[in-house]
Amino acid sequence: MRAVFSIAAILGGVGLIACTSDVETGRDSYVELCSGCHGPAGRGNGPAAASLEVPPADLTAIAARNGGVFPKTEIMAKIDGYAKGQEHHGAMPAFWPLLEGRTVLVETGDGIVTPTPEPLVELTAYLESIQR
Repeated sequence: MRAVFSIAAILGGVGLIACTSDVETGRDSYVELCSGCHGPAGRGNGPAAASLEVPPADLTAIAARNGGVFPKTEIMAKIDGYAKGQEHHGAMPAFWPLLEGRTVLVETGDGIVTPTPEPLVELTAYLESIQR
C-alpha cells in the first residue's frame, strides 16, 4: 500500500510540475534559440527570416491556427526535432541537444505521462504564453 501511495503522490504532482514551468526561463531559451528567425515577439520577422526559403511561422498564432487550442505535444515535437538524432527536414534546426537535462513529467493530453526535458517544457510554456 505504501508504494501505491508514493506513486499516487508522485503522479499527483505531475500537473503541478507541468503547469508551473518557468515561463521566464522559457523566454530566455526563446531569445537564444528562436528569435533569430521568429523575431523578438515571435511574429516570424527575425533578422535571419529574409534569408530563408520558407518564412518562419508566426509563433503568436499557433493556437489560432489550431482552432483556439495550443497543441503542446506537437509543438514540443517540432522544437525537439521529431526524432532525436535522425535527419531533420525543413529550415528549422533540431534543437534537441540544447534541450537535454533534467526531466519533468508531462501529461500529454491522452492520459500518458511522459518524462520531458525541463527546458523544452519551459520553452513550450513561453510559446503558449505569447498566443494572441
